[in-house]
Amino acid sequence: MDPVRNPYAPGAGQRPPELAGRGRELEVFDIVLERIARGRPERSLVLTGLRGVGKTVLLNTLRSQAINRLWGTGKIEARPDQSIRRPVAAALHMAIRELAPRHRAPDRIDDFLGVLKAFALRSAPGGSGGSGRSGSASRLRDRWQPGIDVPAATGRADSGDIEIDLVELFTDAAEVAADVGTGVAVFLDEMQDLGPEDVSGLCAACHELSQLGAPLIVVGAGLPHLPAVLSAAKSYSERLFRYQRIDRLDRIAADQALCAPAAREQVEYEPKALDLLYEKSGGYPYFVQAYGKATWDAAPRSPVTAADVRVAAPEAEAELAVGFFGSRFERATPAEREYMRAMAALSRVETPDGEGGNGSGDRDDMDAAVPTAEIARSLGRKPASLSPARDALIKKGLIYSGERGTVAFTVPHFGRYLRTQPA
Repeated sequence: MDPVRNPYAPGAGQRPPELAGRGRELEVFDIVLERIARGRPERSLVLTGLRGVGKTVLLNTLRSQAINRLWGTGKIEARPDQSIRRPVAAALHMAIRELAPRHRAPDRIDDFLGVLKAFALRSAPGGSGGSGRSGSASRLRDRWQPGIDVPAATGRADSGDIEIDLVELFTDAAEVAADVGTGVAVFLDEMQDLGPEDVSGLCAACHELSQLGAPLIVVGAGLPHLPAVLSAAKSYSERLFRYQRIDRLDRIAADQALCAPAAREQVEYEPKALDLLYEKSGGYPYFVQAYGKATWDAAPRSPVTAADVRVAAPEAEAELAVGFFGSRFERATPAEREYMRAMAALSRVETPDGEGGNGSGDRDDMDAAVPTAEIARSLGRKPASLSPARDALIKKGLIYSGERGTVAFTVPHFGRYLRTQPA
């Protein structure tokens, strides 16, 4: 079939042609926006899930919903060892610029921008803003300007204490939005990468806003251990956010993700082809797109058959091995790779043939969590000696600790990939 007409889009954060299986999440967010518009109390939102389940795509779609309701919005991506101060300032600058044309008092906008500039330029007392770098990088940072053409205000959101400053900044931004009868939404991806002080400050700001009923919400997305990260910062965080776990697609939604865009190109799938595609992809949205794209290119004509899927599968798997799995594995040091290989060997879940497996005894869903003590035992090492490798892998977003004393891969099928690679 014509590869130019191939509708599938396996890309990082790239919206698929059919956003299947996420209707509930979109409906919940619509309710949140409507409740806030009516002055009803509402919590900020946190999306959690493994890599490849479409959290970033969903975050962008939720942002579009807010924009359609004339909210001011801004989006940032957290990074390890980087202060949240300037990214948040950039996001709120964008949000307020969206609201400014509808505000009747330009001076009110300028007043807020002065506070925003002060917040952006203020570093922590005795520190450099949380980036952990020094020397020439620090001097460059000191000369950084946020692109706001008003003088920095004093006495508001400029204490250097991120908790105090975020509360004041978010409160002021919400007041600007209330002036025009709308709200502000800050979208924060990779939220688990925030530093402890920034997480604490963000939780405190969301808590204050919810108590005030102010029209500003944070919509975060992160890995499965994000709720534990938030809970460690503030004990009340489990009541502060509305948590939504984003998982792989069920069979109906996965079929829809493949069939709906194909139908728009007058292409159909045979039932056995869909059976095999679901078995190969496991329902993970990124994999659905990857196998769908390879199958389209391999199929000579419509309808697409199971034979076409079998021909295309090695191509899809080779691309995943390089771009999705291999690129992550290459980021690890030799010690970290040894740790992950031990994890992979221990995480394999055996199932009898015909009971949900793929015929090899190795299940197609995510690998099981592995006790860290078992990893140490398999490597003949003391658990404490492996802590640096484990902590580095968590920081790199390759594994996570969902429960104390256990670790699991953040990437679906990563254990299975490692088990197929030569040592």
